[in-house]
Amino acid sequence: MKRYKLLNMIGKSAFILCFFFFSVLAFANEGAIDTAKSAENANIENTHSTPEHGSEAKFEPGKFILHHVVDAHEWHILQYKDFYLTIPLPIILWSEKSGIVAFLSSNFKDASGNSHNLHADKFYGGYKISPQGHISAIDESKVYDFSITKNVVGMFVSIIILCFIFITASNRYIKKPNSAPKGIQSLVEPLIVFLRDDVIRPSLGEKRTNKYAPFLLTLFFFIFLNNLMGLIPIFPGGANVTGNIAITMVLALFTFVITTFSGNKSYWTHIFNAPGVPWWLKLPIPLMPIVELVGVFTKPFVLMVRLFANITAGHIIALGFFSLIFIFGAIAPAIGYGVSIVSIAFTVFMTVLELLVAFIQAYVFTLLSAIYFGMATEEHHHVEEHH
Repeated sequence: MKRYKLLNMIGKSAFILCFFFFSVLAFANEGAIDTAKSAENANIENTHSTPEHGSEAKFEPGKFILHHVVDAHEWHILQYKDFYLTIPLPIILWSEKSGIVAFLSSNFKDASGNSHNLHADKFYGGYKISPQGHISAIDESKVYDFSITKNVVGMFVSIIILCFIFITASNRYIKKPNSAPKGIQSLVEPLIVFLRDDVIRPSLGEKRTNKYAPFLLTLFFFIFLNNLMGLIPIFPGGANVTGNIAITMVLALFTFVITTFSGNKSYWTHIFNAPGVPWWLKLPIPLMPIVELVGVFTKPFVLMVRLFANITAGHIIALGFFSLIFIFGAIAPAIGYGVSIVSIAFTVFMTVLELLVAFIQAYVFTLLSAIYFGMATEEHHHVEEHH
């Protein structure tokens, strides 16, 4: 393993930091979409929609699953009866009237003063947050949300872990370049060598491997690590980063931009005037050029949806098995205890399967990105054979 390849990983960590800022913009949303109500009417509505203290709320599996899958403005750790252990996250808003406003999400409270009610609108300082997490102004003024959400914190955690892993491994290669891999080195070197020799080099060729390897290796380790972190049920794991469509969209957008700007003359010729295609498929209606051009945009779209759908589906299935315990337990406690054995067994099986899926999805995303880069930079066959 050459030393400079691991040194490049430090640069890759810098790319992840840049990725974070793009992702924050993806989370930003314009408020004031819903029609605002007066404070009195909102309080009356929330009073009726909030269960009375001490009454048992009916278990709703749909809301339970969505609450654990979607992004949130707080990090929920555990709940025992009326005790909630959560980490409030910063709410950062920009409004036309007040400019930049920042406070903790725990300041949002419903009509009864409860900050943990997931089924009613909550208010603070002239702003409202819906059960879906959308923040808007009560007076209908325009609001932009740049809050540090659960998934953003999850990305911060993965950045710190990746920087630690690769900076530590790189420093050891610098200090002891001729020694056998040890510790973290022995963990990451086989993966790096495998990706370089079996994914990147066959797709891009020897000359272009070093150019695109830093991005592709960063892409793989970022996705793989966040897939694994999403399987850990306790803090700092549990954030569904790669199961968020905004995150996968940004990753796919990077692949799209690099592919587009790396495309050479041969690449664009095959799109707009593919050789070997009958002329009547090009004129007078440019059927094939349209199909090829649509493919330029559908390829990154498929990358985005595949990663999002596979990771989210795995979480939903596991949470669905847990939901069966409470559904059957509501019928009879004995049935709930019996179903819990089967549910936990299937959940363990799904978790083991998701470990495999975590690697496969990171591998597939990296492999397809490398193939797209190779297609964009590939020369004519006779040129390749000549070299």
